[in-house]
Amino acid sequence: MSLRSDYDLWHSRSQNLNPTHDDASSPWYVWVREALGDVKGLRILEVACGRGGFINLLARAGASAYGLDFSFAAVQVAVGKTGNENCAAPICLVQGDAQGLPFPDGYFDVVVSCETIEHLPSPLNAIREFYRVTRNGGKLFLTTPNYLNFMGLYVLYAKFRHHRRKPDQPFDRHQIFVQTRNLLNDARWRILSADGIVHQLPILPGRNPVCLPGLESNVRLRKLLSIFALHYCLIAKKIEN
Repeated sequence: MSLRSDYDLWHSRSQNLNPTHDDASSPWYVWVREALGDVKGLRILEVACGRGGFINLLARAGASAYGLDFSFAAVQVAVGKTGNENCAAPICLVQGDAQGLPFPDGYFDVVVSCETIEHLPSPLNAIREFYRVTRNGGKLFLTTPNYLNFMGLYVLYAKFRHHRRKPDQPFDRHQIFVQTRNLLNDARWRILSADGIVHQLPILPGRNPVCLPGLESNVRLRKLLSIFALHYCLIAKKIEN
């Protein structure tokens, strides 16, 4: 089986398990929506749009929203949610590869990539593609898991303790915030700001981690401790020399 077939199965299984789930409620999407501000009139691409919840939210806010996903099964579900099968504005849904985007240079005002680059064979190629399709002065909003924290140590422990357990997704890698920043710098993005979301402490094996909601609500402290958050969030700008 191919990686795309694996992701088709993964999305189909996830949809069947919870068909009413609103993925736009995920913490990374909440962060992006707050960081984006007013999106009316903007042409926005979400790479790895999944089953389309966030694309719908952007369109309802007035954006010309484009969604791309590697999985055809995910795109089919997203199309069913939007009722838009002709890829016409304000919502356009496309099956494609983040490492070779089917869009012209400088086409988008904003590119959004949430929890995606860690599932790509070549994340640098993808981030270069994000840069290519963004207009000069446009922005990238990117989130990815960060393992420089207690949860990361727990993941390493669990991987050692249960070495035969397969990852949740068909393709996955672990990285820390420095690697994420280096990828953006190598692709010529200018990083404007960093943030971190979901601060947790694993107390006992086999038990749910303890969340720290007070820290999450304190934006200044949250940004200060961003390198220890479970998800590392970056806003970057395309500035051509």
